[in-house]
Amino acid sequence: MNGELPMVEARFLAHIDVERGLSAATVQAYENDLDQYVHWLCDRGITKADAITARDIEEFVAAQSHDGVSAGSLARRLASIHMFHRFMQSERLTSNDVSQTIKPPKSAQTLPDVLTVDEVSALLQAAANDDADSAASMRDSALLEFMYATGCRVSEAVGLNLNDIDYEAHVVRLTGKGSKQRLMPFGTYAAQALHTYLTQGRPELENRAKGEHERTAVFLNKRGKRLSRQSVWEIIKHAGALAGIDKPLHPHILRHSFATHMLQGGADVRTVQELLGHASVKTTQIYTHVSPDSLIETYITSHPRAK
Repeated sequence: MNGELPMVEARFLAHIDVERGLSAATVQAYENDLDQYVHWLCDRGITKADAITARDIEEFVAAQSHDGVSAGSLARRLASIHMFHRFMQSERLTSNDVSQTIKPPKSAQTLPDVLTVDEVSALLQAAANDDADSAASMRDSALLEFMYATGCRVSEAVGLNLNDIDYEAHVVRLTGKGSKQRLMPFGTYAAQALHTYLTQGRPELENRAKGEHERTAVFLNKRGKRLSRQSVWEIIKHAGALAGIDKPLHPHILRHSFATHMLQGGADVRTVQELLGHASVKTTQIYTHVSPDSLIETYITSHPRAK
């Protein structure tokens, strides 16, 4: 792409990376969003910052929606565009922020995917029993037990270091979005799985590394390097297949299940917000949904004419 806008985008990405210190994953998300936006503008001959109008942004949003981009993804993409335009105004490339009045489309609230307590138990048992004496199986069992015990994000699990865990107190330090840290307790099931993996499985995986050994990461791949997010996806899908779980599985489903089961067990939403590391309680409140079975049971036991 030629013109001013691609260069301005590169300056903006450098700004949020170096000056604002946003995480690599966040910078990459902004880059993905803005690449779409800048390409779309340049394809229409709009290559200078001060040539963009509010109508252009509205048409971009409409085009994205027509292409099947979900309302949630479009809202995030528009948030990136808002920040990009504020940056251009602060750099005096534009006299005003033409994106200011553009609002994202309203989206229907969708409930998160959640496993039942029995399904989680089956998933964790399947991971533990799959070639139980192998280093990879010990790792998979420890990883899934840990993710369900703490409700951590995938990035927090793969980014976990050995010195983040207090084994005596059963407490772990998690580093979340924006490099914010929080302390999270974990129970005896996760503690036992971690102990088995760290004393028997991890040393074997570490010794498979060619060259310098990985001394800091908790979870290692079969080549002795830090486990990737994609590998976590494959691990949970494999365990789900072994457990016979007929639901779409993804790493975040254990986080969703953790939150839902905590609330169903009597935890208040503010506490769960802190445990999940949510900046806003509104994000946590999506987990306060009531399952259809619970709804029917409550109706039958509570309504005077439901008997």
